[in-house]
Amino acid sequence: MTQGRRTRAGWVTFAWLPFAAFFALTTFADTATAQDPAGYTVKAGDMLSVSVWKEPDLQREALVRPDGSFSFPLVGEVDARGKTVADLTKIVSQRLGKYISDPVVTVSVQEIKGNKIYVIGQVNRPGEFVVNPSVDVMQALSMAGGTTPFAALGDIVILRRTTTGKQALPFKYNDVARGRNLQQNIDLQSGDVVVVP
Repeated sequence: MTQGRRTRAGWVTFAWLPFAAFFALTTFADTATAQDPAGYTVKAGDMLSVSVWKEPDLQREALVRPDGSFSFPLVGEVDARGKTVADLTKIVSQRLGKYISDPVVTVSVQEIKGNKIYVIGQVNRPGEFVVNPSVDVMQALSMAGGTTPFAALGDIVILRRTTTGKQALPFKYNDVARGRNLQQNIDLQSGDVVVVP
């Protein structure tokens, strides 16, 4: 390793190089993690990219339809509801294995459009918001431009559909803003509606 001249400035430059490299690597790792939502489950409206190595006719985008399924040549209909990219890769690989020896399949999410939440009522920008991969209640209120002066901050509610019916989850803004009862600040699920009366 060439150290160069042992000047005061030279030693300072040399000492800072490892820190700069560490910072760059850390930033890259954080960015990669943010762009790779490994636990994300595919939603209706998402656009997938499916490709098979050395099979140019089996490389295309697939839209997840409102029923939660998508179609792919030789594979047929794939139910993507509640499945991760890894799950879908396994399914497509297994089905293609009937026609192609040891297929190398890559499935990725090109556009996350199906993971939507809704904020309505006394907020500055009510509407639907695509989240990637998830946000909590406070973040959703921020995305909606915050609450208006007329909002009943103690009566905010999250409406959620479940397999057993509908739920109404209370949210007291002032408690959370003061760092109390933080369990109220739940991560929102696709389809949740935050109502600010």
